[in-house]
Amino acid sequence: MKATGIVRRIDDLGRVVIPKEIRKTMRIREGQAMEIFTGREGDIVLKKYSPIEEMAEDAAEYAKALSSVCSHLVCVSDQEQIVAASGPDQKNYLGKSISPELEDLLANRQSIDAPPDSRSSIPLLQDQSRPSVHEIVVPILSSGDVLGAVILLGKNDTVKMGEAEKMLAKVAALFLGTQME
Repeated sequence: MKATGIVRRIDDLGRVVIPKEIRKTMRIREGQAMEIFTGREGDIVLKKYSPIEEMAEDAAEYAKALSSVCSHLVCVSDQEQIVAASGPDQKNYLGKSISPELEDLLANRQSIDAPPDSRSSIPLLQDQSRPSVHEIVVPILSSGDVLGAVILLGKNDTVKMGEAEKMLAKVAALFLGTQME
């Protein structure tokens, strides 16, 4: 662990404020769930909690099945990173941080169906340009909260996905969301 030099007092309700600088650096948003760990030497550690990451194994199996059916790259993200990926180019996505544009899309509970080189396409990963392939993004909702997204990316820049792929993404997002309830 790394010391920050910042000291905070616990208030009468047992709360400690995480400084704004740390929240910004660690991309901790208001209302974000935090998991609490304790150490043997009296340490208390906070970790961002991701229900999607908790079921990453199941998400990976679902992504693999979906990718084998539609032959496209299928990714499942939480609100921070890609937690499961299957299909062409999967190694370039798995475990990578999502882009601020995708974060905003999820925060607004929006979906995308963007053909290749469309103005409505967004970069999916940090420091990535807009993809030149068809992209479909559907948020995963559970009990009214956005947990992440199901993402389908076309095989190449000439392949356009249709209603079937859009419905598959919606079904996947609905299934993963209901698994969290």
